[in-house]
Amino acid sequence: MKQLQTLNDVTRLAHELTLPDKAFINGRFAPARSSKTLTTYNPATGEAIVNLAACDESDVNAAVSTARTAFEAGSWSKLAPGERKAVLLKLAALMEQQLASLAVLESLDSGKPVSECLAVDVPETIHVLKWHAEAIDKLYDHTAPVGNNAMALIVREPIGVVGCVLPWNFPLLMLAWKIGPALAAGCSVVVKPAEQTSLTSLRVAELAFEAGVPAGVLNIVTGTGKEVGEPIGLHPDIDMVSFTGSTATGRRFLHYAAESNLKKVVLECGGKNPALVFNDADDIAAVAGHVLNGAFWNMGENCSATSRLLVQEDVKEALLAEMAKQIGNWTMGNPFDPRNRLGAMISPEHFSKVSRYLDIARQEGLPILHGGNTKQGAYVQPTIIDGVTPESALFREEIFGPVLCVTTFKTEGEAIALANDTPYGLAASVYTGKLNRAIRVSRAIRAGTVTVNCFGEGDATTPFGGYRQSGFGGRDKSVFALDQYTELKTIWVDVAEDDA
Repeated sequence: MKQLQTLNDVTRLAHELTLPDKAFINGRFAPARSSKTLTTYNPATGEAIVNLAACDESDVNAAVSTARTAFEAGSWSKLAPGERKAVLLKLAALMEQQLASLAVLESLDSGKPVSECLAVDVPETIHVLKWHAEAIDKLYDHTAPVGNNAMALIVREPIGVVGCVLPWNFPLLMLAWKIGPALAAGCSVVVKPAEQTSLTSLRVAELAFEAGVPAGVLNIVTGTGKEVGEPIGLHPDIDMVSFTGSTATGRRFLHYAAESNLKKVVLECGGKNPALVFNDADDIAAVAGHVLNGAFWNMGENCSATSRLLVQEDVKEALLAEMAKQIGNWTMGNPFDPRNRLGAMISPEHFSKVSRYLDIARQEGLPILHGGNTKQGAYVQPTIIDGVTPESALFREEIFGPVLCVTTFKTEGEAIALANDTPYGLAASVYTGKLNRAIRVSRAIRAGTVTVNCFGEGDATTPFGGYRQSGFGGRDKSVFALDQYTELKTIWVDVAEDDA
């Protein structure tokens, strides 16, 4: 955007922002009932941004109560589809007007490069909300072929009150992936953003209320996982929880559901995603660009990051040489500087976790071809590590940082075996010039999304989620996302003639 071309432009707008610091419940901002606060920090500088409401179970109860009241009253759930659509489109329009402010707020709160927030995160968030708004009045119910003596109607109904628990790596986009289909379906929603990145969720809730989403329908409860996430998982009046985050935390929500009301649970969890490069790939320069993007986009803080490069032996040298030419394009530094493509790790704790894997590489004597260093306790250089074997933690564990691990293979069968040698199954990429190989390998890889000759996650029309420990219970995005926010009901009507 023209007004955000330089570091000074972004810094000036950041100072002009009004920062939300309270929870949003029943259409208004409110402090935590305990009056407690928690401090959120700028990942790039370590400086305090704002003291947020540190909510707890009592605030969750209040949010759920108002969400239930709104749902039963029908102010949103019983609104005509076209009316819900108009409100969500108005929300998207308000967000478009605030695009620059939302992008800077997202960068400030998460350490993401503002250039990415401007080009991807905020526009894609708006697109997802528009897409689900437009789908509202285009999804038809069904009838079943039951013969002439009855009519069977199969209809969708909103599931009720939904809890959405968000990660810190894509605060805005994951909010849209959850509330887009939930609100489209007619549900009321209680959102727990990550405590590190709550600001944009609060701002969107404010805009949603301005757009016409009734009070109580969209609530944002800020706080920690223990104080807010767990009460959401255990709450007997929440009908469904959608969670994106670590596999370990996802497991807890299954326990919470079992211990409470058997609420539906949908999980999108971790990944250890492979990029398979075969010796018949058409354009090695293009492949190198996609592989680097898959590994380093969003600082590698991405559940679908292709952090394992599986490359056929006889093309490895050429590919690594091309990657060496291009890695300089991945500039690292102040997220507010539009020239930078890599920002800060989300927190000192996560910085330490990612740094530990660099230490493991050194301990194992592995060649670090590029990067391998850190800066200012917040930044990790884009790093390529060669010679990684399946026995290494670098091969097996989700690093969630800008670290690419290189492993070679000889045959297609070996490549597939290496790709599937993981408890995860979220995403993968296949690079080959042969169509039959592309299809064959894509089918053989056990992952929810497989891209061919590119890195990506599809778009708003395609479902996203994982196999095995990468996911459970459903998918985000596309019309399939509505499945998790609705219940199917059969209405059987007897139309047989009376004996009389």
